[in-house]
Amino acid sequence: MISRTIFTDLLIMAFLVALQVFVLNRITLFGKFTPVLYPVFVMFYPFFRNKFQFLALSFLIGLSVDGFLGTWGINALATTVIAYFRTLIFRTSTDTSTDFFSFQSLQWTQFLLFLFSSIFMHQLLVQYIEFFKFSRIFEILLNVLVTSVISFIFIIVYALIFKIKQKV
Repeated sequence: MISRTIFTDLLIMAFLVALQVFVLNRITLFGKFTPVLYPVFVMFYPFFRNKFQFLALSFLIGLSVDGFLGTWGINALATTVIAYFRTLIFRTSTDTSTDFFSFQSLQWTQFLLFLFSSIFMHQLLVQYIEFFKFSRIFEILLNVLVTSVISFIFIIVYALIFKIKQKV
């Protein structure tokens, strides 16, 4: 188990926000899709830590991204919602009914399903709040799906580089 404190959490958040704002937001794939990586903080936050602190940090990382991008709280809402429902997403995507959660005990397919479910929910919230119009529903859904797949690939690379599945 990796030892984390509030200080290391804030450092990880600063790294992810800087990476998102100064690097990934400058990458545009196929002319309009930008990979999103900062929600990995929410997805990989240790399950045994204080839930209120987790929700506050999740809100803070989303608000930090919003502050740089000028998106008026959309990312803060999306990260807080996936933080709030993370246990439910984990249980439904892994068929786990115990109260102890661990990524080490998951099979890779369950781990990948959890990641994709989380990023898809995040993107669905962000895209619908930002661009919602009834006349653009299919365009928005396509945008959510493509951005989720691209972000999923970036998150898998991040998880493999930092060996997240073995640590958390």
